[in-house]
Amino acid sequence: MNFTKKRWTILIASCFINLCIGSLYAWSVLAGPMAEYLSQLNGVKLTARDLSIVFVIANAVGPITMIAGGKVNDTFGPKLVVFIGGLMFGGGMFLSGFAHSVGFLIFTYSLLLGLGLGMVYGATISTSIKFFPDKRGLVGGLTTATFGISSVIIPPIASAIMASTGPTAAFKIIGVVFAVIVCGSAFFIEKCPANFVPDGWTPPVPTGKAKATVNLDWKGMLSTPIFYIMIVILTCGAFAALMFIPLASPIAQKMIGMSAPAATAAVSTLALFNVLGRVLAGTVSDKIGRINTLALAYVLSIFALILMYISGEGTVTTFYIAICIIGLSFGSFMGVFPGFTADQFGPKNNSVNYGIMFIGFAVAGTIGPIILNKIFDASGSYQKAFLFAMAISVIGLLLTFLYKSVSKKQNNG
Repeated sequence: MNFTKKRWTILIASCFINLCIGSLYAWSVLAGPMAEYLSQLNGVKLTARDLSIVFVIANAVGPITMIAGGKVNDTFGPKLVVFIGGLMFGGGMFLSGFAHSVGFLIFTYSLLLGLGLGMVYGATISTSIKFFPDKRGLVGGLTTATFGISSVIIPPIASAIMASTGPTAAFKIIGVVFAVIVCGSAFFIEKCPANFVPDGWTPPVPTGKAKATVNLDWKGMLSTPIFYIMIVILTCGAFAALMFIPLASPIAQKMIGMSAPAATAAVSTLALFNVLGRVLAGTVSDKIGRINTLALAYVLSIFALILMYISGEGTVTTFYIAICIIGLSFGSFMGVFPGFTADQFGPKNNSVNYGIMFIGFAVAGTIGPIILNKIFDASGSYQKAFLFAMAISVIGLLLTFLYKSVSKKQNNG
């Protein structure tokens, strides 16, 4: 089999799969109608903020199956991992349409869907990167970009379904369709041969001690100081966006005074720039280096958070500029880190290694919305939360310089 040609089919299938599972980030649009539905069903008052725990848990559990599924992926290949994960993801989405309580949603959407997503996401990205050692940044950007673009495409579709049939039908329809697409596309995914080199490409000659020591397993990765710097860089980089994304629609309505349709459009705009950031940063990082790209993303994030802090009732333009830059910088971290991890620790065990690295993303997605809600409850506004996120971004920016210092010593060691 000519894997140099076949790898493009594998990449396309991976992108279709990630387009489906990225619907996790449509939660900001789905949460409000579902909260209203559950309120009417149970005679209690629930809001989108009350349901943010559903997204938080779904976002947090992904690394569990990324790591466990990564081991299966590295051993037996990604086809089985993606198929089972697709059943879990689609099934969780479908069963969420039968929700009668927040606890039921936590089981179906947070756990079943979230764990399925981790299996699929880790397998598709790691497999694609293994097949493209010559274009790791670009491919990492493309595969994560299609994951992100789902939150541009799905919200208006879900809103249209909910407007005609109610929120429960939206979950059921999306679940069935995506289960079919993900499980069907799994049959086009292949395991990458060991030490695969595409036709016409010559691997660069290793330079320096650290560069020569490649293909560390997870134990070897955890024994390096640079891993801990990288995972905190990822956590800090993802924090601002993951604090904001699950509540983007209600924030736009309450803080800026947007209508529900206008807020939905803002969420789609945020997602669109998230996608752009993944592709752009992945490509740029192949040219100027991963860590330089991440440092630039931090600078953009800090500027965007300043704009969010000064935004208020009626400041639509300022708000839009801010969310566009937040999306761009967040996308940069998500697009760069799969290739960054493979560069640093080797592609052979990247399924497991990136799954462990992804814990940083999960931590940010878990504590971000919680901190936002606590600050809002204490102050009655969101502004102080953006100051907090700004401080986190400054810490992350400083860590990029620490990474360069440690990496230089490692290479000279």
